[in-house]
Order: sequence, then structure tokens, then C-alpha cells
Amino acid sequence: MNRDKKTISLSKESDSDTSDLLVALLEQASNVFVKKLSNNDRDWAKFSNKHQAGVYIPPKHRDGGFFPPLTAKDRPRGTPEILETFFTTEWPQVAESRRTRLVHYTSKGPETHMTGLPKPAFAELSPASFLVMARFGERRNAYYRCLTVDSTSEAAVMLVDALELEPDFLIDERQPPLYRKRERERILTFAEEVVEAWLAGTIASFAIEETAMPETSALADEARKLYLKKYALHHLNPFEMEAPGDALREISRAVEWDLFRRYQLRERAVGLVRIVLGDVPGRPTVTSVIRALVDRLPEIDRYMLSAGQQRKARAGMSFEHHIERMLLDGKVPFRKQVVIQARKRPDFVLPSFSYLTNPPRHKEKGLILSAKTTLRERWKQVEREMHGKELFLGTVDENIAANAIEEMASIGIHLVVPEHLKKSKETEYDRHRNVLSFKAFFEAVVGRRMSSWLAR
Repeated sequence: MNRDKKTISLSKESDSDTSDLLVALLEQASNVFVKKLSNNDRDWAKFSNKHQAGVYIPPKHRDGGFFPPLTAKDRPRGTPEILETFFTTEWPQVAESRRTRLVHYTSKGPETHMTGLPKPAFAELSPASFLVMARFGERRNAYYRCLTVDSTSEAAVMLVDALELEPDFLIDERQPPLYRKRERERILTFAEEVVEAWLAGTIASFAIEETAMPETSALADEARKLYLKKYALHHLNPFEMEAPGDALREISRAVEWDLFRRYQLRERAVGLVRIVLGDVPGRPTVTSVIRALVDRLPEIDRYMLSAGQQRKARAGMSFEHHIERMLLDGKVPFRKQVVIQARKRPDFVLPSFSYLTNPPRHKEKGLILSAKTTLRERWKQVEREMHGKELFLGTVDENIAANAIEEMASIGIHLVVPEHLKKSKETEYDRHRNVLSFKAFFEAVVGRRMSSWLAR
């Protein structure tokens, strides 16, 4: 296994080490193959009765040059042709090396599967997790280093950021050096302004005036304006949109995230300069800069960590802002952050708290709408908000496993998800009756009750 100095030892790795392995892989590889795994790409490792045994590789990527070319297998004359190739794969997370096969049974159409994979690397993955592969060496000495990245992990956030994977990303080859270069260029375009401000002794005021992150509501508003302009829309009325959930997902996970990264890049650049060099200009030497970096490393670590936490905290708040705008544009009556009991404050009550708790006779019932961009175990928090009322939980999270969805159903929670995620092969939403799209929520649930609510 010790082919060159770049080879990572195949020692048993815990989940917490996946980020380190991913960083090393992205630093060393000139090209990587990334696939967001479908349910069939994962389930074969958990359920023995699955027809598919391995990961599906589309013809475009099978024949694109990343994998070795397929050759015809010796077969009796007149039988359908089987095309295949074998190559070595390394799986450092589970300490295994495999002879992996890429096989195309021509009698089954374009289907091509990569088999001979280690089950432990796939068996416990969440929906919409990733497979990342990099090829090292040439021809007969070529081998592939492979990682599976759970979609709920910090490593997944790192992967999405490092390769700028779009919310609807499914499969592609990416060149990590290209994305690192882009990031450096973004920093350098701002670096001159930072240096000028520091030399002028105005770095503190510059940080306030030029790099301050907008308030969450302001950033959410800016993102919506960009989305509306892109699609030549005037509002976000969900009753007039083909896919309101997909719109929510694009605004929060794509448009607003791009804006956030731009602001955060500027903010972090100035923040790091101030940590290392201070606010008073001078003539720093290489020695003094290195000493400052070493002395203030814990502070730098805390600052970089807070940047990631800042993103997560703001994401949930901005999602609420976008849903609120849809309710307003659709003229849906609601109250926001109503206190039901001590520390129990659902995001939205439709149409009002008084109607929810004392609905008029022979009228449609009110409901609770909670909003969370990501769920994990956080969905259990909303159970305390129900109080026997009908609760709908809106999310743009694609990572929820079937057992969690079923548990929500058992306590009466309805999940509301983007239209694309409801029918996606990478999520586990489609086959559950307690999951509906935002389109269905607004039309079949809210729309049906609106006349009754408004009559009150």
C-alpha cells in the first residue's frame, strides 16, 4: 500500500477523522469524482434483498476517462455482451483495499455498476451522502482512494464549500486546485483594500464600514430580491408558484449562501489581519508575523470555528424570514413567535393563536407551522409545541432517514419539503404519507382552510 509519499495509511478511522482525510484528499488530488448517493447506492450495504449491489455510474461518467476503459468479457457466442474493468480502490475509513469492478450488462440497457465495495463504508450513511474518489498513479499502477461522506457531517459542509457543490448537485468531476485558486483570487481582490486600511491606521473603522455582516433579515431580503430579479418575478406568492418549496431551497441554500460567503470572506480577511497585526500600523517583520501566528493560534482557531457556527445560526433564522415573506405575499393570516407556554414559541401559528386554541364551531382548524433548515434530532423539539394541535414542520433538509420520518408520523408531525426533494431518488421522503411538498401544503392544506379563516 505504500506506493508513494502521498498515500494515506489504511488505519481504522472514526467518523471524526473523515474531515482530515477529506482535506488531505482534496489537497493531493488534481481531479475528483463526486457523486451524491441515491437510496439504491446505499441500501445494498444494509439490506441483503436489494437487486443493486454497488454504486450506479452513468454512461457519461463511465466513459469520461476517470475510470479505466471497459473491455468485453469472454462469453459464449450469441449471448449478450458484458463489458467490464477492474481496478484497485483504497478505503481508509474502514481500513480496506479492494479489487473493484465496473460492469455493464448490455442486455440491461445503459446501466453500469461499480461493485466490489466495502459494505461498512456505505451501510450507515444518511440520505444524500457523498462518494468522493481520486485517482493516483498511471496505467497499471493506477489506484483510487475513496471516501464516503455522511450528509449530516461537518465533512459534508466542508466538501460542499470546497468544491462549491450546488444544492441540486448529483454527480460530476471537479478539480480542487481550480476552486482553491478561485478562493485565493477572491481574497486577493480584497487584500489591497485591507492593507491600505491597516497602513493608514483605519483598520478598525474599515472593519465596521466595509465588512460588517448585514443583519439576518437584511441579508435574507437581499437574497430574495436577487431571486426575484433572476426569474423576473414580483413576489413570492406560493399559490401562484409551480414549486414554492424549490424556490425556498434555492433562495436559502444557493442565493443567500453565495451572498453570505462573500460577506464572510471579507469579514474574516479583516478579522485575521487584526488578530495577527493588531490595529496600529507599523513595519512587521517575517519573524514578528510568525510569532504572532503561533502566539495567537488558539484565538485564530476560535475565530475560524465561530465563522462556521455563524453560518449555521443564521441559516435557520433566514429560512423563517423567507417563509414569512411567502405567507405575506400569499395573504395567509398568521402570527409569528406566539408564546404558547413558557419557552414554547412555535415559529408560525395560522391563522392566529386565539383561533388555534378556540376554533369556531363548524370551521376549519388552525395549525402550527415550524421551520428548520436542518433537522437531525432537532425535530424532537417541535413535539413540545404541539399541545394536541396539528403541526407541520417545514424544512429544506434532504438528509432525514426513513426511521426518523416514521417516528414523526407516529406523533402526528407532518413534514413539508421542497418539491424536488419530495420525489428525489436521493431522499427517503416520497414513500411516506406524512410528507408533503410545500406546493401541496399551500394548496391542499392552507388554501382549503383560507376562506374559513378569513370569514372569522
